[in-house]
Amino acid sequence: MNIQQPSPTIGLNCHALSDKLNQFAKTEGIRQWDLGAACSNDSSVQVDRGEAKQMKGSQRSSITVRVWNDQGLIGITSTSDLTDAGLGKALRLARQASDFGNPSDVPAFSPQAKAPLPDLHRPLRPSQGIKRLLEMLKQAEADLLGRHPSILTVPYNGLAEASYEQIYLNSEGALRQMKRTQASIYLYARAEENGRKPRSGGAVRLALGSQDLDLSGCIQEAADCTISHLDYKPIQTGNYLVCFTPDAILDLLGAFSSMVNARAVLDGVSLSQRESLGSTIAVPFLTLHDNGLHPSHIGASAFDGEGTPTRKLCLIDGGRLESFLHSEATARAFGVAPTGHAGLGAKVSVGPDWFEVSTTEGASSGSNLHHQKTKEPFVLIEGLNALHAGVKASQGSFSLPFDGWLVNQGEKISIEAATVAGDIRTLLNSIIHIEPDSVIRPGGISPHVWVEGLSITGEA
Repeated sequence: MNIQQPSPTIGLNCHALSDKLNQFAKTEGIRQWDLGAACSNDSSVQVDRGEAKQMKGSQRSSITVRVWNDQGLIGITSTSDLTDAGLGKALRLARQASDFGNPSDVPAFSPQAKAPLPDLHRPLRPSQGIKRLLEMLKQAEADLLGRHPSILTVPYNGLAEASYEQIYLNSEGALRQMKRTQASIYLYARAEENGRKPRSGGAVRLALGSQDLDLSGCIQEAADCTISHLDYKPIQTGNYLVCFTPDAILDLLGAFSSMVNARAVLDGVSLSQRESLGSTIAVPFLTLHDNGLHPSHIGASAFDGEGTPTRKLCLIDGGRLESFLHSEATARAFGVAPTGHAGLGAKVSVGPDWFEVSTTEGASSGSNLHHQKTKEPFVLIEGLNALHAGVKASQGSFSLPFDGWLVNQGEKISIEAATVAGDIRTLLNSIIHIEPDSVIRPGGISPHVWVEGLSITGEA
């Protein structure tokens, strides 16, 4: 059990670091280089029936150095050593690796690497310390266990706080630096009754600091979710009217984010092609943004791995595919500007930040369905499981176990075990309603979304 607590700050001096790299590069005859680094201090605790299960403090750093040689080829080195010797060695190794660079995949500096950054209001929060985290989590576990006699354990739980620092530097004078703090708690309870299968439910909360976490809300949600699944029944196999909770629809869209990922398009592993932009891929009242700057996005960053500023990007507008997520290289291939979604690595990756699902302005489904008021039978899907195994993103198909309820005349009956299956393209065109009220979740913001005719397979 490691209870050593890391220091509360990281404190990289980016100007001094840039000067050192320029000096080392000049000595080695390197004309073009860049560096991306992410450093963190974090403390976390887990408990088991009132006793400490794990207490951990760590300090991590991940540095990627890229060097372009005189032929324009690129070499990459990863290190965690920010000493003078470590930086010099990283530059030399990257220079050597550039002799074996791939001429068909040569990224360049982002043209926006020195553009003004958006103003992100994310105040830094002080660390409360690992002992205080342990006290808070012990109390949260005890409160959750006391909510119902059938809740016997909270097998999965954790409380953590961390400080992060992200930087990007290049030989043309780009210098990006951002510091932030973040805290999280998750509680996943297990309930057991005689002659019945164990049932589980959980909740997650994020905040800028551990003192800001909504502990009571997390406890209440975990308890309500677990208790609601105690009286379960099997469901018959068939096609159902389905309502996805915000968590569920955000998870599903995230699993198929390759549809809007320019890197996946160029690599031929996306459902979309270059010519897909402007085509209709969903119902006309669906709009989807990637909004990494949303005020409720706790983990927001002002820039991506290449130094490109983060911005709100419309991906689907009124059912039409409007944009792809881009890095510098993919944007150059498409003849557009980078969108701020790159991750620096051996191969520059592209990925979404924070999805925002909404109803298209001025559009309406013409329906008044509501997950708390609708009387006709429907399935309410709370969470999708096994996304890593049950989704074939390049084909569009999915077959996923889920947690949820069969709702009839306002009565919710937990579903014992079932799988929902379909095709994401069909699903996006089978949405019949998007509720007006959006819900902020850790993975994004979305209303409840209704889909007709989804295939659900009950337990045999």
